[in-house]
Amino acid sequence: MVRFMKNYKDEVKEIWGETPAYKEYSEKSKGYNEEKYEALAEGMNDIFAEFATCMKSGEKPDSKEVQKLAEKLQSYITDNYYTCTKEILSGLGHMYISDERFRNNIDKHAEGTAEFAGKAIEAYCR
Repeated sequence: MVRFMKNYKDEVKEIWGETPAYKEYSEKSKGYNEEKYEALAEGMNDIFAEFATCMKSGEKPDSKEVQKLAEKLQSYITDNYYTCTKEILSGLGHMYISDERFRNNIDKHAEGTAEFAGKAIEAYCR
């Protein structure tokens, strides 16, 4: 399991362990090995790199292209972790901005990427 997930596994279970999404994730990920977790992390990083590219090129968070990225992120989470409703995605968008750990990880693509992605998600979920 990738370092980030290992470090926060207990915290995640404590906060969301009783939710249907966590239970779905637990079931879906039973067969995931280290290689699968690494590939999934790489896929998420690729999506955030796309957000950074759009941000740097002057796209607005509510532009058609960026909104497609928000949809792509939602689909990626649903396909690989749990059903990512707009309510859940909205919460993730807020967490990407407010939780320093997530913000720092996402902003490694470019300063401000987490906030840009969060605003894009907010627009998408309206």
